[in-house]
Amino acid sequence: MLVYFEGVDGVGKSTQIGLCKESFPGALTTKEPGGTALGDKIREILLGSADKISSKSENLLFLADRAEHYEKFIKPNRDKLILSDRGFVSGIAYAMANDENLDIEELLNLNSFALGGDFGDKFIFFKATKELLHARLFSRGTSDEIEARGVEYLMRVQGFMSIILANLKFEVLELDASEPADALQEKIRKFI
Repeated sequence: MLVYFEGVDGVGKSTQIGLCKESFPGALTTKEPGGTALGDKIREILLGSADKISSKSENLLFLADRAEHYEKFIKPNRDKLILSDRGFVSGIAYAMANDENLDIEELLNLNSFALGGDFGDKFIFFKATKELLHARLFSRGTSDEIEARGVEYLMRVQGFMSIILANLKFEVLELDASEPADALQEKIRKFI
């Protein structure tokens, strides 16, 4: 089963995946962007580059990462429980936040191509308020190029994630990211 943990930076996805790994010791964990040798290089370009690339180039790099990740990691392990820190929903949401003129159907088609039509099984969506994101991101003391775009940008991304998940009728567990970690974990374990 392929379970995507979706949400913007600072909502607790990584924490919850770590806790799930304790509950499901045989589960495989991965992330986007990254998860493969090529994906790690793309992640460096996307998150660490001092030079701003165009939104179209950024979107295509995410798609290249997603295609490589699917072929090298997801597809060969599809018979196992896979917990993914982000996936195509985030990809589309971030792309639309960068350029609201993008067509969601076109983005879905590109992602379907990258994923061989396999959109996964379940989605866990962490939602946060502006205040929570601000507190968590500034407490970290570091930020990547995406986080540096600010809380308003991340809230726009979160809004697009909500739209995508609602319109595509996936099996979704929507969570309030401000709840205690153990309460969130209990809900997630039951959902999986």
